[in-house]
Amino acid sequence: MSEPMLKVEQLEAWYGESHVLHGVGLEIAEGEVVTLLGRNGAGKTTTLKSIMGIVGRRAGSVTFEGKETITRTSDAIARAGIALCPEERGIFASLDVEENLLLPPQVRPGGLSVEQIFELFPNLRERLHSQGTKLSGGEQQMLAIGRILRTGARLLLLDEPTEGLAPVIIQQIGKTIRMLKTRGFTILLVEQNFRFAQTVADRYYVMEHGRIIDHMANADIEANVGKLHEYLGV
Repeated sequence: MSEPMLKVEQLEAWYGESHVLHGVGLEIAEGEVVTLLGRNGAGKTTTLKSIMGIVGRRAGSVTFEGKETITRTSDAIARAGIALCPEERGIFASLDVEENLLLPPQVRPGGLSVEQIFELFPNLRERLHSQGTKLSGGEQQMLAIGRILRTGARLLLLDEPTEGLAPVIIQQIGKTIRMLKTRGFTILLVEQNFRFAQTVADRYYVMEHGRIIDHMANADIEANVGKLHEYLGV
């Protein structure tokens, strides 16, 4: 069996004196879409930030494409081929859509061209010279995802990409994730809506209090709906 693209073992993370992650472990094979489920405050976003090296302090092991990254800086991790699309989207208000899109450097070959991004998100072509502040929430999310697709990163960390969006935009985000999977991208998705996750994910890890407490395949979701409701408080 081949090595996973991403392997996280005994991952600990702190913000100042606050100990947030407690021995997190997960694996993602190349080309998989894996979802982190859990309530607010479970540690999902901190897990993504820890993989990227942008928490206060971390310990344990994060191996990407067979290479240990736990001691590397966040910019070195990005150059290795991991990209984070944060929940707050990080759109630069003073820049227009085109400038936001072209801002991150290409770190590896194989990223999508601007034209391919416009095929995915036609709204962005129409809003090309609109400032970031003029975009709707859905358009900002499209821009945030499009921006990391240019870089050539092969592992995409998507933090709550459907949060607060209209159902039609959520469908478009889901379609995009499925398309990216067919193109060989590997995705770790943080999501609270397991019904949306069910349309895109291969497997799930469930987090609670900074720990992984369960793991299941997409095929097992229906048999575990009651347990998931309990985990997620829905």
